[in-house]
Amino acid sequence: MKLSEVQKLLDARVLGGEEYLDRQIETCCGSDMMSDVLAFTKRNTLLCTGLTNMQVVRTADMTELSGVVFVRGKVPCEDIVAAAVENMLPVLLTEHTLFEACGILYAAGIRGCSKKG
Repeated sequence: MKLSEVQKLLDARVLGGEEYLDRQIETCCGSDMMSDVLAFTKRNTLLCTGLTNMQVVRTADMTELSGVVFVRGKVPCEDIVAAAVENMLPVLLTEHTLFEACGILYAAGIRGCSKKG
């Protein structure tokens, strides 16, 4: 599924990196614990999180995530969005909770990351 489809499903607003909405999303990780993201994600993974600090961008860059969706309407500061865009990481914002966002994506066919690899 393309990130642009995720945007529509989650009624999300693009905060940065709109030019990357054609990226393929194969799996999703819903977490506020970046240690779990490091342990369980792989390429072409979308991160849904309520954590709005620079560690999200650093973790996404290290694990080559395809994008980040901030949930519960939590708006990251401009520095975080700028760092994400600099790292070619699209950033979206949805009003859905983490549980709801992951459930919507699961119902649409996106699966979770159960193992590294």
